[in-house]
Amino acid sequence: MTLKLYCFGESGNAYKAALALELSGLDWAPVKVDFFNGETRGEAYRRDVNEMGEAPVLLDEASGYRLSQSGAIMDYVAETSGKLMPEDPVQRREVLRWMFWDNHKLSGVAGMCRFLMNFLPEEKRPAEVIAFTQGRLKAAYQVLDRHLEGRDWIVGDAVSLADLCCCGYLFYPEPFGFVRADWPNIDRWLDGIAALPGWKHPYDLMPGSPADRAAT
Repeated sequence: MTLKLYCFGESGNAYKAALALELSGLDWAPVKVDFFNGETRGEAYRRDVNEMGEAPVLLDEASGYRLSQSGAIMDYVAETSGKLMPEDPVQRREVLRWMFWDNHKLSGVAGMCRFLMNFLPEEKRPAEVIAFTQGRLKAAYQVLDRHLEGRDWIVGDAVSLADLCCCGYLFYPEPFGFVRADWPNIDRWLDGIAALPGWKHPYDLMPGSPADRAAT
């Protein structure tokens, strides 16, 4: 394996990068990050893997190149594989526009809301913050659902990084204020992504899941 992705199954941002790698056809392998036991906060991880103390991180063993942040990793995957990014420059910028929107309006909020609702002890879950983030998410779902009216993909006529970025948290089973049946265009679009050859659920694609921690 020449590409390694430091990741863990519960991370929607890691899922974006892992799914891009899987659908690109590049040779890669996951490296489990023990996030819930504090690995990313440790000195060794920040020194040897990512100074930002985050996952995912991509390591190209052939060149020694190391890259963090899911969007940057996805761009590297598309450039290396020649897939998942349109050739037309206008469409390329449109892909980037949706990736930036997702990071700010959708994934950035969904990740926090899902963490607060599922991975904090119940007595520490801030109800007002959760309600606020769910309101922000509803506005984002409205934007995405409306855009997908009559479309199979977010940009152009084929799957792109825009789709893989925006779907990052929407396949997870834990509750965070997203009900697929409420958003028929998003629901149809997610079915289209799941039908792609090579698609896998996040807990099947990467090591680590809540069930693993419950069993220990």
